[in-house]
Amino acid sequence: MAAAAASARGGGEGASAGGREQTAAFESPIYVTGSPCAFSPHDRRLLALSGPDGRLRVWETASSRLHHEYVPSAHLSAACTCLAWAPPGVGGGRPPPSKEGPQRKKRKSEIVEAAEQLDLLAIGTAVGGILLYSTVKGELQSKLNGHDNKINCIRWHQDNGCLYSCSDDKHIIEWNAQTCKVKCKWKGDNSSVSSLCISPDGKVLLSAGRTIKLWDLETKEVYRHFTGHATAVSMLRFITMWPPAENQPFDGITGLYFLSGAMHDRLLSVWQVRSDRKEKNAVINFTITDEPIHIDLTISESKEQPVKIAVVCRDGQLHLFEQVLNGYCKKPLTSKYTIQIATPGEENNSTPKPVPILAAAFCSDKESLLLVYGNSLHPVIEKVTLNTTERHICFVRDIQKTLTLKTEMAITKVKTPIINSEVKTLVPGIPGHSSAVKSSVCRDKNKRKTDGKEESIEDRLSAMDIDVMKVKPPSGGLPQTDNFAVLLVQGLESSDSVILNKVLQTKKEAVIKKTVARIPVYSVIPLLHELTKRLQGHPYSASQMVRWLKPVLTMHASYLSTLPDLASQLGTLYELMESRIKTLQKLSRLHGKLYLIITQVAALEKVQDVPDIDQTAKLVYEEESSEDGSDDEMAAERDSDVSKVKCLS
Repeated sequence: MAAAAASARGGGEGASAGGREQTAAFESPIYVTGSPCAFSPHDRRLLALSGPDGRLRVWETASSRLHHEYVPSAHLSAACTCLAWAPPGVGGGRPPPSKEGPQRKKRKSEIVEAAEQLDLLAIGTAVGGILLYSTVKGELQSKLNGHDNKINCIRWHQDNGCLYSCSDDKHIIEWNAQTCKVKCKWKGDNSSVSSLCISPDGKVLLSAGRTIKLWDLETKEVYRHFTGHATAVSMLRFITMWPPAENQPFDGITGLYFLSGAMHDRLLSVWQVRSDRKEKNAVINFTITDEPIHIDLTISESKEQPVKIAVVCRDGQLHLFEQVLNGYCKKPLTSKYTIQIATPGEENNSTPKPVPILAAAFCSDKESLLLVYGNSLHPVIEKVTLNTTERHICFVRDIQKTLTLKTEMAITKVKTPIINSEVKTLVPGIPGHSSAVKSSVCRDKNKRKTDGKEESIEDRLSAMDIDVMKVKPPSGGLPQTDNFAVLLVQGLESSDSVILNKVLQTKKEAVIKKTVARIPVYSVIPLLHELTKRLQGHPYSASQMVRWLKPVLTMHASYLSTLPDLASQLGTLYELMESRIKTLQKLSRLHGKLYLIITQVAALEKVQDVPDIDQTAKLVYEEESSEDGSDDEMAAERDSDVSKVKCLS
């Protein structure tokens, strides 16, 4: 499969590719969580992507260059849940042209202002707020407050510039983007409203909760109900734009089709909106390999024009469908193309490693595709054109080499000293730090010593500064805390579940704290990865792992803050913690900050061990009386002495 794909130049050049039909040659699939992302409308010039570190990055799709980066305030930030680009002309900062009065000639400043209209990006947050971010000014323009819970979806109206949002609080809100005020708020469902979609003519609105509802935007009345998904609907998209009748808004609604996808569902359903108000099943079903996380499509403008759909699944694969909507189809349809990304295998292992596809979008020609793959913190954006008859396509891309070439120019001035064999250097050997450069003197690993003798295991362990006798626990009792630290490091390096279970199942907080304090710094990140994996298991195991997680984050906070790629390494742990504390988010954050401060203060006082201050004076200085004083002063002093004597008598 790896040899069947041709290399493509990033940022604009098309690529043809072919592939074998065997997709099981990968080591294992990589599941992605689906970070919120959105392409700019029409031209697909920009890509807005919210990473696990909470930052919003806007990338240029043609050059894969970072266009803007929005860093929210640390104490006011909330996780981004959805993104939506405003249509061109919305929020340009200039009032709409007045229909009254004669037309006047525009000044030069007004022409420049019209050419540089604000590209507004609506950001939905987990706390119920909506932020309007300007990509031209690089700053927040306004904030909309009206929901009481997480924002699930945001949609812009193409004509009037209004904004529609839905939330876990069961409501749908119509916003005036100019005044940032609520125009209308109504209850969308008895449970959470998960998705929204506006028809191409702007007259009807789709909402998804327990059922899919079709609303008349003028009267806010439900016109139709659609049922068919067993889980929450995560995506809604209209896929036709056939001309409706002009008399009534629903006369031509029979020509409307829309697409829906649900969580944990491997079927995409196509529904037809009929005017006879009868309950109908889905017209067409498309099969995919996993839950959809991103969908892009080309809208059909006539009955003869096929609809093209690009679906990115949770397993990192991309499925392309092409279908003419001309009636019912009983059997689910399979994809026309299945696209995957892989890195070339190592020298000793020819098996390619999968690279997840994060998003995809059709270009203006409706033939080329923009693929976004790799890491959400620094994605690779590539334009490809498919001209092959193979159904399964694999593109082989060396992502590490691509990212290294982009960052190589920025670190050419940094010099790393060369370490010879006689110097012993302590350098953390984990991702995120640069390890020491090896000496120029190379030794053959397979070459034995000249005297024919080999070092014993005990000698090798002693050379590694590990006491062999401490590894064995004393008879009749549990290992000591220093032995626990040695066993924990051994279990992490060898991935031995028996050793890890023996150490991590202890419930004594004193033993846990001393063990965490004694582990070396290069074992902190592997320990956090092991704890993250166990936190996703049984609730009893998760409660036990929290006892280890708290001292690791508090005692090694200063070391973790020095890692440049900490957000990517602990992204899964961060998302796991956010999902568990979202019900009591503010209280949990306050408790965590207070616990961190108290722990650091207690540790600092213990290290310093400041003794009590001795209040006894070491030296007393008394100023002598002046001999040049006047007679009156001396007489006054004698009178005062006489009065003191009388009082004492």
